[in-house]
Amino acid sequence: MILHAASGADTFGSSPLTAFLLVIVLSLFLSLLVGLDTDKVADLYTANRTMSAGKNALAATGDYLSALTLLSATGLVALVGHDGMALAICTVLALAVLLLIAEPLRKVDRFTLGGTWEARVPGNAARVAGAVVTLVVCVPYVVAQLSAVGTAVAHLLDLHGPGPAKVSIALIGALMICFAAFGGMRGVSLIQIVKAVLVFGAMVAIVLLVLRRFDFDIAALLDGAAKGSGLFEAYFEPGGLYPPDTTGKLNLISLYITLIAGAACTPHMLMRVNAARSGPEARRATKYTMFLVVAFCASVVVAGLGAAALVGSKTVVGSDPRGNNALLQLAGILGGGPDSTVGVILYTLVVSAVFITTLAVVSGLTLAAAASLAHDVYAHVLRRGRLTEDDEVSAVRWAVVLVGVVTVVLAVGVYGWDIQFLGGFSVGVAAAATLPALLYSLFWKGFTRAGLLWSVYGGLACCFLVLISGPNISGTPVALFADRDFHVHGLETTGLIAVPVGFLLGWIGSVTGRRRATDRADHRVAVRS
Repeated sequence: MILHAASGADTFGSSPLTAFLLVIVLSLFLSLLVGLDTDKVADLYTANRTMSAGKNALAATGDYLSALTLLSATGLVALVGHDGMALAICTVLALAVLLLIAEPLRKVDRFTLGGTWEARVPGNAARVAGAVVTLVVCVPYVVAQLSAVGTAVAHLLDLHGPGPAKVSIALIGALMICFAAFGGMRGVSLIQIVKAVLVFGAMVAIVLLVLRRFDFDIAALLDGAAKGSGLFEAYFEPGGLYPPDTTGKLNLISLYITLIAGAACTPHMLMRVNAARSGPEARRATKYTMFLVVAFCASVVVAGLGAAALVGSKTVVGSDPRGNNALLQLAGILGGGPDSTVGVILYTLVVSAVFITTLAVVSGLTLAAAASLAHDVYAHVLRRGRLTEDDEVSAVRWAVVLVGVVTVVLAVGVYGWDIQFLGGFSVGVAAAATLPALLYSLFWKGFTRAGLLWSVYGGLACCFLVLISGPNISGTPVALFADRDFHVHGLETTGLIAVPVGFLLGWIGSVTGRRRATDRADHRVAVRS
């Protein structure tokens, strides 16, 4: 996701930076303005559940679409064709999972993941489990995003070396803390809506210009993409992302499972569902979100095809082997270069969309992590529910600062490491540790405390084991420890193994573990949902 200077920062001058700073300043002002009245717990966590389906859908779209989706998906379509398009489809299918649980989840009427589980299985253990999963999902994801966007800002300023990148990470982290701590859910929602509008504006412009280059002839675009990729007919066949052997096929299946089961079940997306006015409103907002994401993914596919046809795979790979600069390179070509007013405007729009995307996503993740710490761990486990509302609001804001500082320190510390796998790991944990426990909690009256803990901690442990023993950590040139080799399998994502394990352990723990009176009494949550 790193944007190199070759992607256009040196060529287009300071216009993108100026526009980006204006967007950030305006967004920060509006976020703080709407957050001035955020003095209630419900305001901080869920915007007092006053968001309409339309606004919530726009904000949810902003929550869901990360810079990884925007940049990597375009690059994958440009470089591997079929498999990149299939991943775009998986991005949409993941929202079908959220659509299944949106209405019953909102009816439980809790703020956090731990609170939802505690409503089903009373006791501190459920809240602690929710807090652990929330932190394990959010912190690595934020670290990966901060590390990437910090490097990108340094390159945009034409500053090279680790020092400027680390300073950029710290500054962006400070903005993230301000958005989450003072804006709360209202402020973060406003940023997500601004981000969604910017992203859609940029992608619509890209799509129209790509189609115009080919006289709105889809067949000509497809033919040009196949030739530009260098794959020709193989561009439209599976097997471009991984080798066509058994390990490659298993990797592709595992990636699909991870995305579909986990991409929409991250803590900040679940908090977004709880911001709806009611259960039916939550379901309606999720439907609208699906429509918006379908439109976005379609535009990503067109942009990827345009990048393959107009930029060419050699140029894309030359800038970034992962293809993450393809969208920016395409914007530069479509606009007519740095001497063209259209070129500067288009490139500026795309750059602004990329940066506000990252900032919005990390702000939402930080708020979700802080809410879990303050509401579940501090207010209910440590203080046993005896915290006043004002004290909890203060605790949430300090928790935002804590999470923000920790993630910034980690992002600075791992600068220069290849940590892109952390995003996939976070989604894998959501798929294996969050989804099984949520589905069982909402729909199975036989689910017990033992089943919850087995599912959550078993799925989490399985994700760690699969990650540590896989090629992301050792045994490959792009591994975290490239000079060592202790990997025992070739799976790059955890879904193929960890998701079935999470479901299986939840069932085994429920049918074999000791049943408590509260397990039987509180199955009303599942019935109501």
